[in-house]
Amino acid sequence: MPSEPLNDRARQASKIASQPEDYKICEGCDSIVARRVHFCPNCHGYRFNENPQAVIDQAILLGGRERTSVVSDDLV
Repeated sequence: MPSEPLNDRARQASKIASQPEDYKICEGCDSIVARRVHFCPNCHGYRFNENPQAVIDQAILLGGRERTSVVSDDLV
């Protein structure tokens, strides 16, 4: 399955950066997830960085590059 287009990732990153209080970063795989989750859907980690500035920085980083992580949809 091809990676999602870079402009879609940038658009999602912009949304996350505009509302960082709604998200957190998984400390296991560096994915950005909704604040309401208790386990990362990608790596099943349970430790998160909830710092809004860290979320913004991570969104900018991830939004500017192709996806490199393996997610559950890749395994079916």
